[in-house]
Amino acid sequence: MVEISTSDALASSPFLQALAGRKPSRTPVWFMRQAGRSLPEYLKVREGIGMLESCQNAELITEITLQPVRRYGVDAAIFFSDIVLPLKAVGVDLDIKPGVGPVIANPVRTLADVEAIPDLTPEHVPYIAEAVQNLTGELAGINGGTPLIGFAGAPFTVASYLVEGGPSKEYAKTKALMFGAPDVWDALMRKIAGISGAFLEVQVRAGASAVQLFDSWAGACTPADYERHVLPYSAEVLTRIGELGVPRIHFGVNSAMLLPLMGSAGAEVVGVDWRTPLDWAITQLGDDFGVQGNLDPALVFAPTEVMLEQAGRIIETGRRAKGHIFNLGHGVIPTTDPDQLARLTEFVQSYEPAEG
Repeated sequence: MVEISTSDALASSPFLQALAGRKPSRTPVWFMRQAGRSLPEYLKVREGIGMLESCQNAELITEITLQPVRRYGVDAAIFFSDIVLPLKAVGVDLDIKPGVGPVIANPVRTLADVEAIPDLTPEHVPYIAEAVQNLTGELAGINGGTPLIGFAGAPFTVASYLVEGGPSKEYAKTKALMFGAPDVWDALMRKIAGISGAFLEVQVRAGASAVQLFDSWAGACTPADYERHVLPYSAEVLTRIGELGVPRIHFGVNSAMLLPLMGSAGAEVVGVDWRTPLDWAITQLGDDFGVQGNLDPALVFAPTEVMLEQAGRIIETGRRAKGHIFNLGHGVIPTTDPDQLARLTEFVQSYEPAEG
């Protein structure tokens, strides 16, 4: 169990209490990709500014991270960044193209390609520490203190972008490298584990209260392949951050068959995507892990009463776990009505079980 110091101003945070395996007075709630995408204030502040440029500007990072906390009153802020930002920071030639995603100019194919990628140091990302310090100061005065979650992409997901040269549905090049050139794969994954770990460490040392490691494409692996070719490197990141004394969330998409393995990589809470029944996930993970999730992001487009009915079921199911943090089962869809997320937040934070 992660211990929260009683002298910490955030000690009573329902989010941190749930992360620590305690039973807070109510179920905490935040949303993946709450910082941006669907918010009109986000679209306004980012008008004419590229994604990566936004992620390298401490003032913009601070403003965008705070926007959903101000609007919804969620129980945690998620640091605004992008999975490939650390690669950009160390000099990898990449861009985020609207409607496509990250595009890598020179995909990784050889050991020399891996060795050409520098390790990340705090000097590469001074704007990250600055933004975190700004945020923790601002968040301390919101709702009695709102925790900040540090953000980083897991080695497999980041590797898939580097190897494929951009987004992929098949991950054919990634798996070809993983199986056909294990020495290159090991070097690449160790390189990214170091970069992701260093990126999170900067955030934690600057004041982040917890971290989430996003392995968006982990579901492309079988359990056996995940255990052999992915898990050791995610564990390297999570162990490094665990040594700093902050709680960790590990999330993967389409990862039902991987949940116990993802837990064993080293996290207090495992995120559950919307495809996976939460009660089944809790059974698979056992008593040692809390869970996060897992409302289908598309349900916010349904009638409000339908959305809230399903949210109530998820809250009730989550009571079986060591700890439960309410969230969507993946990120906020860009066309989401912010008012629906406001209703959902209010519902979760005021939820009381039906009598009888």
